[in-house]
Amino acid sequence: MSHSPRTAAGHSANPSGQDRRSFLQTSSVAGLAAAAIPFAWTRPAFANKSHNDRPRVGCIGVGSMGTGDARGHNHFGDIVAVCDVDWQHMRRAHHDENIGKGKSAIYDDYRRVLDRNDIDVVSIVTPDHWHVKIAVEALQAGKHVFCQKPLTLTLEENGLIRNACRACPDQVFFIGTQQRSNRDLFLRAVNMVQKGLLGDIRKITVGINGSPTGGPFDVADVPWQLDWEKWLGQAPLVDYREKRCHYQFRWWYEYSGGKFTDWGAHHVDIATWAIGQDDEGQGPVEIDGTDAQHPVEFKDGYPVVDDCYNSSHDFNIICRFENGIEMHVTSRGDNGVKFEGTKGRIFVNRERLTGLPIEENWDEGQYTDEDVVALYKGKPHEGHKANFYRCIAEGGLPVSDVYSHVQAMSTCHLAAIAARLNRVIRWDPVKEQITGDEQAAAMASRTPREGYEIPQI
Repeated sequence: MSHSPRTAAGHSANPSGQDRRSFLQTSSVAGLAAAAIPFAWTRPAFANKSHNDRPRVGCIGVGSMGTGDARGHNHFGDIVAVCDVDWQHMRRAHHDENIGKGKSAIYDDYRRVLDRNDIDVVSIVTPDHWHVKIAVEALQAGKHVFCQKPLTLTLEENGLIRNACRACPDQVFFIGTQQRSNRDLFLRAVNMVQKGLLGDIRKITVGINGSPTGGPFDVADVPWQLDWEKWLGQAPLVDYREKRCHYQFRWWYEYSGGKFTDWGAHHVDIATWAIGQDDEGQGPVEIDGTDAQHPVEFKDGYPVVDDCYNSSHDFNIICRFENGIEMHVTSRGDNGVKFEGTKGRIFVNRERLTGLPIEENWDEGQYTDEDVVALYKGKPHEGHKANFYRCIAEGGLPVSDVYSHVQAMSTCHLAAIAARLNRVIRWDPVKEQITGDEQAAAMASRTPREGYEIPQI
């Protein structure tokens, strides 16, 4: 990865009294000294108490979501390194008693984490446009990988990460789609659909809300603690605006897919899993994006201004499958997933599971511990990250696997492309190609900035 000068804007003075470079140097040395014996599971348990049996974890990206995930990993392994391009994020995680405990190494370059042979697991919780590059290189480095959703930025990246996982079968790759571990709500809904208790599914409504609107936002000085050039990564080098960075990156197509990939990575995943459209070669064949609005003007699928949020805030995208099912991916109505079958309908989100089939317990005797184990790919049901570490200990595919996830992400990315072009596009799920529309097909990939290319395995 290249290290271009920060040309986008200047920096303000460091108010902390300790410069970034010296903190990185002293913390990295301390963390390396603390590294201990290589990871070795001695029994098929996922959270051993013995220090020697706990994996060593490197956390790449420790902002708001990354902090929560790092604290979760702390229950199962020893966090020996934290990495972020924001100095304040690194420092906070380093001192957090549930993350670095003041002992972890600190890095602003994720490659230094991957270089360490004593690190067994990496947790990737960066902005979306960094996920696949880091994940592929982590697999090449022999690490088990936890990566937050949405895993991919483009349709092309789906194939890149899938191929990398196939080439590295000894490593466990796990996605942060935690709804797959919710027994009382999402798993019960999926089981009910898969058992045919609702009859033949005709329509699914996936409510994912719309992106916020905002702007124009002014150009600003890059904060002293942030390496803006590294944060941008494969994306074009542009001036710093506060609302482009950290949590708000989600509302810019340059770095994410708006709500299509933010909530879509959760709810579209549940929907495609339930109807058995989560295997390679499956997916929608037609995506209607004619009912979609954006907060700024678009031309040829791209925003004409660079100072406002640009992901869609109002949409109803209709994804049609070969078997006749229609999936409406919409910003309107309740957040959640509604399944409508020939016998009944149910609605599920993170707060409730409703509908006459639930009120009358249509799944009585048909939603057993064995059914849950089957949904968990043969593993006992437990907390989401526990499944990840169990698979590291015992082998097997985790409940949130890369192969089903990229199928859901295909639908999410196709919905975004159709919305950006405001038209109907067609998809060949077997060839994984947009057909009959060269302009739409060109949006299946993006040319990364020089020095930030993704390795192909």
